[in-house]
Amino acid sequence: MDKLYIKGGTRLEGEVRASGAKNSALKMLAASLLADGPVIIENVPHLRDITTMIEILGSLGVEVVIDEKMSIEIHANTIKSYTATYDLVKTMRASFLVLGPLLAHFGQAVVSLPGGCAIGPRPVDQHLRGLEALGAKIEMSEGYVRASVAGRLQATKFRFDFSTVGGTEHIMMAATLAEGQTVLENCAREPEITDLAECLNAMGADIVGQGTDTITINGVASLQGCKRRVIADRVEAATFLIAAAATGGRVKVKEACAEHLEIVLDKLTEAGAEITVTEDGIELDMKGRRPKAVSLVTAPYPAFPTDLQAQMMVMNSIAEGAANVKETIFENRFMHVHEINRMGANIRLEENNTLAIVEGVESLQAAPVMANDLRASISLVIAGMVAQGDTTVERIYHIDRGYEQVEEKLRSLGANIERIQSR
Repeated sequence: MDKLYIKGGTRLEGEVRASGAKNSALKMLAASLLADGPVIIENVPHLRDITTMIEILGSLGVEVVIDEKMSIEIHANTIKSYTATYDLVKTMRASFLVLGPLLAHFGQAVVSLPGGCAIGPRPVDQHLRGLEALGAKIEMSEGYVRASVAGRLQATKFRFDFSTVGGTEHIMMAATLAEGQTVLENCAREPEITDLAECLNAMGADIVGQGTDTITINGVASLQGCKRRVIADRVEAATFLIAAAATGGRVKVKEACAEHLEIVLDKLTEAGAEITVTEDGIELDMKGRRPKAVSLVTAPYPAFPTDLQAQMMVMNSIAEGAANVKETIFENRFMHVHEINRMGANIRLEENNTLAIVEGVESLQAAPVMANDLRASISLVIAGMVAQGDTTVERIYHIDRGYEQVEEKLRSLGANIERIQSR
């Protein structure tokens, strides 16, 4: 199993380009199943999760063509199967979202229940209830969801019990081919949802309200092919900015969108960073200073993202002062705390492990650490960069699911990091 080896104590300096957003690209790949013509998706990151989704499409008989720039062309009209098997779906939750497009376009789908990071239960009941509201017949057996509909799905008014990104995207996709007008309430508002909606509209869908908590979809009889460029990955972009803040460095992230990161930039400014937004990206400069501790509470967009909580935890661990970090989205998302504490951090957990109280220390000490989920893994890399000595991060397959060429990008900013290939 590959590892990352990091020599700590180097400030990050320079420019790096934000990759395309994984969470947009994955959903667009699933949405391509709705189209009668070829769908071309550009600026797709080269990640393990993307490879998994391509393998799922291939297992259905869908023709997928990839060029050297990771532009992906999908032809859903070559489909031969409507079953997404456990072996593929178990590794990534987003793969479950092929269910709705298959059902809406072809009238049937058999999809395994999903897997993914071990950060607590993330049920798919909102997805299934939404599909049933659209007229789908849903049966579950042997770990699979079997969905069918006679004719077209029928429009509905559906309110999510809570803000769910995957649920919003899933039902929005399915409703594009439903007969009539569907109104979805209490929708998630993430930029990736807007990006997906605009991709669907480019395919001929009629969607309005994306980016708000109410989305209206006027169903159409069919969708056609389109070409769409994926937005920049706001989580990856912010990760580089936070890493620069933790190391006292100066980094520009090209193609990053400040509009998608307002609360994060506010918190980094509070930590003492100078933020400059330009036409082609975001620049952060700590001028060599140690960051100040910043308290935060994770919550659905546009509040502070849960996917950046672990990275900010590391910054707070070596900051001046103390901070509270409250996690409200997922259970078990503080698994990185024990590993960071092994490096000399002073973090204690309270309130049933949903509140972390971080007392900043002057420096961390290198130690071998192990990643437990995608975002925790990159936080340990940041910890290794700010620590004194040599740190080894194990189980980095989590990182490869969500960060494109992470060691190459960090090396371009001056980090002393290398991948140790497993034998």
